[in-house]
Amino acid sequence: MVNLPGNRGSCWVAGAGSAGYSPLDSSIHAETVVVGGGIVGLTTALRLREAGRSVILVEALEIGRQVTGRATAKITTQHALIYRHLIDILDLATARSYADANTAGAALLKDWIREYAIACDLERKDAYTYTISPKGREEIVAEAEAARQVGLQAQVLDRAPLPFETTGALCFSDQAQFNPAKYLVGLAKAVVDQGGRIYEHSRAILIGEASRWRAVTASGTVHAEHVVVATNMTVKSPVGMANRTQPRCHTAMAFRVDDPLVVDGMFIGVDDPTHSIRTGSDGTSPLLVVLGPKFNTGQDGNVAARFVELEEWARKSWAVGDVAWRWCNEDYDTADRVPYVGEPDPEQAPGFHIATGFNAWGISNGTAAGMMIADTILGHSSPWRSLYDPTRPYPKDFHKNGDSQSIVRSTNDIRPREGGVILRGDEKIAVCRDSDGSLRAVSASCTHKGCTVTWNNADRTWDCPCHGSIFASDGVGDPWSGPQAACSGGTVAKPTGR
Repeated sequence: MVNLPGNRGSCWVAGAGSAGYSPLDSSIHAETVVVGGGIVGLTTALRLREAGRSVILVEALEIGRQVTGRATAKITTQHALIYRHLIDILDLATARSYADANTAGAALLKDWIREYAIACDLERKDAYTYTISPKGREEIVAEAEAARQVGLQAQVLDRAPLPFETTGALCFSDQAQFNPAKYLVGLAKAVVDQGGRIYEHSRAILIGEASRWRAVTASGTVHAEHVVVATNMTVKSPVGMANRTQPRCHTAMAFRVDDPLVVDGMFIGVDDPTHSIRTGSDGTSPLLVVLGPKFNTGQDGNVAARFVELEEWARKSWAVGDVAWRWCNEDYDTADRVPYVGEPDPEQAPGFHIATGFNAWGISNGTAAGMMIADTILGHSSPWRSLYDPTRPYPKDFHKNGDSQSIVRSTNDIRPREGGVILRGDEKIAVCRDSDGSLRAVSASCTHKGCTVTWNNADRTWDCPCHGSIFASDGVGDPWSGPQAACSGGTVAKPTGR
């Protein structure tokens, strides 16, 4: 058992408070039902309400506490080395469209913060991509030229304003950072103030079509002409998204610091292992927030070691205090690094909209996605439909399933506060041991496609190494991330009783 320092959870959520909306408990109707209360869902809902359209949003858990609330929350068009990549593998027009979409998303987000007086710790900051290698500097110079080709201002620096040696940096000036959980709580309030309806603790256990679309929860149903599935990974789609994407996680830690300007700016490295850096606050003190390199969900048997490495890396460069918060966040990558957004099958499933695959850049992309979906529902054209096309070609070998990293011989191999998977013939049993030595057992087969789960020894969850579903350690309650985060109708599986 590894005893990791700090509170388990996002520093942004800690200071955000709760929205406090009631669960859905009746059968109701709106023109649009949005499933998922993250940045895509709430942006869509508010855009529709601003246009006078009726909208209902259902959130399985609580507003602001899921994927968006665990993001690094950089409001920027600088997405590491993205524009050279898009020009090279796609074309200049697509790269320009990506820049335009994210510029518009970032602008709307900041406009709404001002217009709706959302208190979310917004701060103007420059964004830096930095390198510590000669090869990385060449890439940064190439990215600067690509950024200029798509209409963005970028400056190459000899070094980044960081306390360790770098060989260069690319600066996008006048970007911003904020608290994403506070923003979503404020966005939800704006939706309701504009006449929208929001229901928390209202997991969609069925999304289907009768005379119109319907989203069914445990206690109610929403009937609508349009349904927007905004759940990180689509829990339902006319066109499968699981094999078009790759689930990935990264570790994050927030350290207490005395100086709120311990770093002045937002930073992301381009050399492996990559790190992301920014400042923030949980309402108690200033924080230095650092993120480690990504890894495929459920395919690492020792996630706790990643936190240990991340803390060691941070303490080498800064005189930080205690670890205040630590968390993992999950997102989905796409082969071309562009999200999938829109109607997957407008002929056979008109009015069904999705958004997924944000490649860890979901703040501006997610806002642009919500804008585009709302425009589609309103009957307006959007210049980003071809960019985000959810049915565009993808390499069939992009998605990589994994195997469980937690196979053990017997329960004797499972220490307190740890978990393991035991094989008994065709049966696979996921067992975790509590601090007092008692055991809890559930099926180790993910309820999505039956893959065998891996024990996450940092978050104490069961993580699917195939499509990224993440389940509570005891298997009680519904999964909170991945393709089974709704429409699952259950747990990891029924308790085995062994």
